[in-house]
Amino acid sequence: MIIIKSPEDIAKMRVAGRSARVICETLAARVSPGITTKALEAEAAELMRCQGVKSAFLGYRGYPGTVCISVNEEVVHGIPGPRRIAVGDIVGIDVGVLVGGFHGDTALTVMVGVTDPDVIRLVEVTKQALQAGIAQARAGQRLSDVSHAIERTATAAGFAVVRDFVGHGIGRQMHEEPQIPNYGPAGRGPKLRVGMTLAIEPMVNLGEAGVCVLDDGWTVVTRDRRPSAHFEHTVAVGETAADVLTESGIEKIT
Repeated sequence: MIIIKSPEDIAKMRVAGRSARVICETLAARVSPGITTKALEAEAAELMRCQGVKSAFLGYRGYPGTVCISVNEEVVHGIPGPRRIAVGDIVGIDVGVLVGGFHGDTALTVMVGVTDPDVIRLVEVTKQALQAGIAQARAGQRLSDVSHAIERTATAAGFAVVRDFVGHGIGRQMHEEPQIPNYGPAGRGPKLRVGMTLAIEPMVNLGEAGVCVLDDGWTVVTRDRRPSAHFEHTVAVGETAADVLTESGIEKIT
């Protein structure tokens, strides 16, 4: 069942979403050569403490990290650790928070001195794919219209979308119905209604679509070990346009 949120629910989700986004953007600004992903996680934990929010990821189904940080060939669910960021890396930062009984979930990919034009284009196209999906999140559209817009944007640029992991509904639970694939034909699935809340998150690979999970049980990597990019926003379906709940809308944390 897809849960329809009230205007009051959506107002609370906006608080969670903005908190998640400002933490995500603040971490992105602090990514630099030599910093470890564990150090970034420590900063995330402190930012959450200062904002009075809880990590939605820590302990979720046993996940050991406060945030997910995925580098280069790591698609999603990278566990922060000793890996040091280097020039030429792309770093995916995924932040989920819980506050006021509701979740916010957002992600972005930041480039660290990247000069490879294919990698630059991968990151930019993945961002465009997210926007294309969001543009379909309005009342009267079908759920697969979101999926199709993402796939069309990515494949038109010569990239592959990940099929093994998908976006999701979100609200009082981190993962609610519906699942939101990043691929498929348009015009299928449930009709979107005002008050549905969705975490739309294209995961796009430079090489083939195939992925696998490392022995840690969490980190998803590309099978060919080529780079992958990831962007995500939490949105509420609107009458004529999506309402992006994870736009920061507040000052970055200094």
